Amino acid sequence: MTSTHLDLRDRAATFTALKADTFDMLVIGGGITGAGIAREAALRGLSVCLVEAQDFASGTSSRSSKMVHGGMRYLLQGDLAVVREAARERRTLRKIAPHLATTLPMILMARGKTGVAKFRTGMWTYEKLGQVVAAEKHEALDLAELQKREPLLITEGYSGAVTYPEYLTDDGRLTLANVRSAAAAGAVVASYAAATEILLENGKAIGAIVKGQLVGEERTAAVRARTIVNASGPWVDAIRKLEDENAPSKLLLTKGIHVVFKRERFPVNSSVVMSTSDKRAIFTCPRGDYVYLGTTDTFHPDSEYWPEISSEDIDYLIDVTNTYFDVEPLTHADIVSVWSGVRPLIAEEGKSPSEISRKDDVLEGAGGVISIAGGKLTAYRVMANRVIELCENRLGRKVGKCRSADYILPGGDLGGSFAEFQEQLEQQGLAPNEAERMTRLYGSEALDILGAGGDLEAEVEFAVKREGALTLEDYWVRRSARARFSDAGGIDCLVPAAGVMAKLLDWTEQERDQQVEGCVAIRNKEMAAVRKTA
Repeated sequence: MTSTHLDLRDRAATFTALKADTFDMLVIGGGITGAGIAREAALRGLSVCLVEAQDFASGTSSRSSKMVHGGMRYLLQGDLAVVREAARERRTLRKIAPHLATTLPMILMARGKTGVAKFRTGMWTYEKLGQVVAAEKHEALDLAELQKREPLLITEGYSGAVTYPEYLTDDGRLTLANVRSAAAAGAVVASYAAATEILLENGKAIGAIVKGQLVGEERTAAVRARTIVNASGPWVDAIRKLEDENAPSKLLLTKGIHVVFKRERFPVNSSVVMSTSDKRAIFTCPRGDYVYLGTTDTFHPDSEYWPEISSEDIDYLIDVTNTYFDVEPLTHADIVSVWSGVRPLIAEEGKSPSEISRKDDVLEGAGGVISIAGGKLTAYRVMANRVIELCENRLGRKVGKCRSADYILPGGDLGGSFAEFQEQLEQQGLAPNEAERMTRLYGSEALDILGAGGDLEAEVEFAVKREGALTLEDYWVRRSARARFSDAGGIDCLVPAAGVMAKLLDWTEQERDQQVEGCVAIRNKEMAAVRKTA
């Protein structure tokens, strides 16, 4: 593999590369599924093109609960193969991106004399199936120990708890790491490049028309490919209809929101699972100086990038949480930020949003486009492997074994544990909370940012020159996570960050100001329901 530096500023060169040759594979969609497919295919020696209509991970793949689930849900459903798969994939992610697969204690509280025993029986089964290492096995807690670990948790009516390690990630940065790795393996990648037409020849899909989506841009490329993969998440049905206008819709979209608080206002240490009146489970999740609540699960008719957040969504999470913790009740006024995302699920008639399977499905269109829909963040490599096996038949040749577990993702070379690397950054003068943030976001590449000054300017320059950022939103939301995990949603960084990007991207003053205004508008839309009742 070559350098993982991803500098996409030269749009003319990008669009020239898109139409320079016939690729073995065109991947439409730059979320975690498409990025994983592109990386795997490129590592196996295929010529690959990946196009994304907006920024990489700008849809579902930066709006999840940011957890790499181990498959407990599927144990309850009796799907043992999926349990093994999820556990294996978590181990692999921990190996190739340790900064993007950290552990956090998850607590399940039990009622009655047999409650803890029932939980433990399930956990033992899970640990055996998943070959869980000793250090990550569950632990039973009596009420005294539970209160020691979570002093604010109301334990009246409970008999004890079980705790086990859940894996946390930064979903947007995990996606970006896969895109960068794909490019380093030879893939041509393009953001803000929408597939607007599927090219057909004698009824067979042979490529796509791709149009630039940056403001004022009028670039177009006809991308030719031997196989086409539609991995566009909530937009899978829309792309399928470009191939065949009569293609039936297969997706059912649901919306999930998350609400962020300052950790000093809501000081929890673990991910505590809480039961809702509609028999769902929500959770707390501490991350650095902040803690978020998630998630809702409601039907949603549209696939827009910024799904509306209602007061009812927010109250659903806050009201339940206030019954579990002995704190001054959380209110809208305490909220730092919120985010919403759309889940692209395979439609199952008669089921509620939470009952619908999170399994993926592969569909073949009339012109031969392979569409992959549904699925879980945890299983992105598995989905990639299955798609590539299908494409082997189309290409008429073998492309070798799966290789994506053999290469460390950018930032993953910590040289030790997450905590040890964080301590290394602290020894260079960073405060513990900033060292934790830098380790979580950048991993070993944090040293490059520190070497360039370690300030906002260094971060922004890194985002543009190494991580393919082309808009202020790219940096603010998905490269730096400041929109989610900074006071006031990181609004104070927008003007200085835009100033740096303006120099790097040759923006005029008007373009710079429009970038700032666009981000402020996003913040205002997300926080509208919060402010209405705060």
